[in-house]
Amino acid sequence: MGKDSPNPGKWLNILVSEPYYLFHFLTFFSYFIIRCSATNALAPHLAHHLLRREIQTLIVFALLAFIKGVKEETWEALIPDALFLAKICLFALAYTMDRCLAIWYILVFLVLHMLTQQPPFEESGISNKLTPLQLESLLTEGKTSRFWLVEFRASYSSACIRSSRCFSDLSITYSNKNLSFGIVDLGLFPNAAENFGISLSGSMSQLPTFILFDNATEVTRYPELDFEGKYFQPTITKGFLARHFELDRHLLDYVNGK
Repeated sequence: MGKDSPNPGKWLNILVSEPYYLFHFLTFFSYFIIRCSATNALAPHLAHHLLRREIQTLIVFALLAFIKGVKEETWEALIPDALFLAKICLFALAYTMDRCLAIWYILVFLVLHMLTQQPPFEESGISNKLTPLQLESLLTEGKTSRFWLVEFRASYSSACIRSSRCFSDLSITYSNKNLSFGIVDLGLFPNAAENFGISLSGSMSQLPTFILFDNATEVTRYPELDFEGKYFQPTITKGFLARHFELDRHLLDYVNGK
């Protein structure tokens, strides 16, 4: 998994400052407290059965998390998958210990889902955070770059959060005098979505939308409409976006002076 690993100090700061991570950590940690309290109350054969189930669950979780880690490029994409697996494992263990406890954990996770949200990757790399008016000015005046690759995102979209690091990394790798990167937050400027033909409906899966402009003309975008009017959206990765928008070709054209 090609990602920068945050140092322990940064992880601790994130864990304490972000409710999404803090409350999930406290919920998982509560199992160990309940487990220690229940040790003396369980019959020997039940305690042995629970311990065996815990070992099996830990092995399965580690294996599945490793497989997910190999496939995902960023922590922002891996963390929700790992938490989902951990919730299933916790439910299975709680159900083995006590069915009522398992139901309580389901209720707690439903509340966390409604009240907290995974924070996106905040660093923008070399991409510019733009208002719709700034973007229109840059595209029409053409005084900065010939090409602009723009990500239209919204902070409430889980898909945008998962891919939030990809665009930043691409901007660092491929920015040059001919190609610039920009970000428009449709959560702040929802009216801009209609101007660029983007639906904010979650069922349409158009968040995030990436559009490559040649001056003020749209060259290509992702995701694209198919002939049946449905959207097909593979997993967004740096490699996929680089291939879709031919970023290596644009970089070579710049290097070769084209």
